[in-house]
Amino acid sequence: MIEISINTPALLFPAITLLMLAYTNRFLAIANRIRSLHKSYAEMQIKHTAIKQIKSLRARLNLIKYMQGLGALSFFCCVLAMYFIYRRWMHAANIIFAASMMTLLGSIVLSFIEIQQSTKALELELSDMEELGRANIFTDMFYTKEEQKDQ
Repeated sequence: MIEISINTPALLFPAITLLMLAYTNRFLAIANRIRSLHKSYAEMQIKHTAIKQIKSLRARLNLIKYMQGLGALSFFCCVLAMYFIYRRWMHAANIIFAASMMTLLGSIVLSFIEIQQSTKALELELSDMEELGRANIFTDMFYTKEEQKDQ
C-alpha cells in the first residue's frame, strides 16, 4: 500500500474550498432566479416557459444540495484522514483518504450534470425568441444574417 503523509490530504483543502465557493455562487444565482420567477408568478405574469424553468430550477437546486453535501463530506474525510495519519493509523487513513477522493469525484460529477441542466435551461429561455431559437454555432459561422433569415 502507498504510504501517504499528512500533507497529502492537505493538498485537497484548496481544491475543495474553491469548489464549495463555486457551488455556493451557483446556489445564490439559482435562488435569485427563483425569487424573480416567484415574483412574476405572484403578479400573474408567468409564461409557459417559466413553468418549465421552475421545474429545471428545482432539479438543479437538489443537485447543488448534493454537490455541496458531497463536497463537505470530502472535506470532513480529509481532516479525518489527517488525524488518522497523525495518530499513525495508516490503514484507516488510507481508506478515509480514498473515501475523500471518491466523494470529491462524486461532487464533481454532479456539478457536470448540473452544468448540463443549466445549459438546457438557458436554451429554453432562448427558444422564446424565434430568431435565436434556430441559431447555433455552425449557422453563426457559415451563414450571413440574410441567409439565416431565408432558411
